[in-house]
Amino acid sequence: MYHPTVARLTYRALLGRRRAAILFALPALLLIISAVIRVMTGADDETATTVLGGFALATMVPLIGVVAGTGAIGPEIDDGSVVYLLAKPIKRPTIVFTKLLVAIGVTVAFSAIPTLVAGFILNGNSQQIAVAYAVAAAVASIAYSAVFLLLGTVTRHAVVAGLVYALVWETLFGSLIPGARTLSVQQWSLALAQKIGAEGAISSDVGLPLALVLLIGVTVAATWYAGRKLRTLTLAGEE
Repeated sequence: MYHPTVARLTYRALLGRRRAAILFALPALLLIISAVIRVMTGADDETATTVLGGFALATMVPLIGVVAGTGAIGPEIDDGSVVYLLAKPIKRPTIVFTKLLVAIGVTVAFSAIPTLVAGFILNGNSQQIAVAYAVAAAVASIAYSAVFLLLGTVTRHAVVAGLVYALVWETLFGSLIPGARTLSVQQWSLALAQKIGAEGAISSDVGLPLALVLLIGVTVAATWYAGRKLRTLTLAGEE
């Protein structure tokens, strides 16, 4: 289910000059903001929760997921170079799974690790806040990567669709409409953060059992459907 050549080509595409600039810029901004806040206000648990929840998990993680998830396969479909990959004797699920693993690795590296470092800068991991949000970012990275990889296979406007989901649904509707929070990857991952952090430090609108079921279900369903769409694309190309 893992193909080294496909993985190498995907890493090369994701870490190219344009995408790498975005991938490095967001974590760097988080660390700068965290350092400035720590110098100005000192260590504060509430401030750490606000920064890590409001910027890192709600904004940075989904945006990096958009870049990595859609960039893992979308550009190849757009420029037609995916035809050469599909012509190779590689199973379609292997292609999708390999690209998903690469997207997850990139998203975790550029979101969960900076979130952990930012948490230690902000309050020294008091009440396990840094670790809790880092784990939440890592778990959310998996679901986001699968969802945005799927978008890359079903639409040529995957980046736009991903940004709409990340910024409008997750950030705007998720903060204003209580019912929308139940269908939010951010809230699902927060349920795990709530379990890891000290009592009362972090809250989520979704219970942990339901959150885990939804995270796993969305990831598996998105990955499966992306593989199915890739098979359809192959048939269309042959016709």
